[in-house]
Amino acid sequence: MTQPYVKLDKNNAAMLLVDHQAGLLSLVRDIDPDRFNNNVLALADAAKYFDLPTILTTSFEDGPNGPLMPELKALFPDAPYIARPGQINAWDNDDFVKAVKATGKKQLIIAGVVTEVCVAFPALAAIEEGFDVFVVTDASGTFNELARNSAWDRMTAAGVQLMTWFGLACELHRDWRNDVEGLGTLFANHIPDYKNLMTSYATVKGRA
Repeated sequence: MTQPYVKLDKNNAAMLLVDHQAGLLSLVRDIDPDRFNNNVLALADAAKYFDLPTILTTSFEDGPNGPLMPELKALFPDAPYIARPGQINAWDNDDFVKAVKATGKKQLIIAGVVTEVCVAFPALAAIEEGFDVFVVTDASGTFNELARNSAWDRMTAAGVQLMTWFGLACELHRDWRNDVEGLGTLFANHIPDYKNLMTSYATVKGRA
């Protein structure tokens, strides 16, 4: 069955960054590590740019999963930070669910490690509770393409929408005229070719 087009709304969306932890990051093999790190930070910068309520969570960080990426803590020093003592599914943690519901947002954007567990489990649980869920595929990672594709199939069958961080930023922004330089700078900071584009744009604009 075809899912309806639910358009992301920056006024009705919250960002959930799930288990981007040092130990788990070492397991990601379905995407180049440097590219993956860039994508995660690009998504985080987009959340900051669009002023989305953002929730950080980790799973068993005192164990092998390790600490959260320090860049995320630095970007969101005042965000709810839920260090789950053991729950594998973030949605099984009452503090996490309370933080999500406290945002008052209907649309949940989720990214994390690993895709078929830390991302899929809360995404499926949130769908069951009536949220619109958007998973950012290139800021989520796992062991291999088989694991990734199995997770994507399971989530889409349940109604989760899959997006990249770039597509998400464009849909949230809606119209270039809202802020050319702001969105362009966000893209240029994470896409080398876009930096060239923005340099050309600035040069042409300066001549006008």
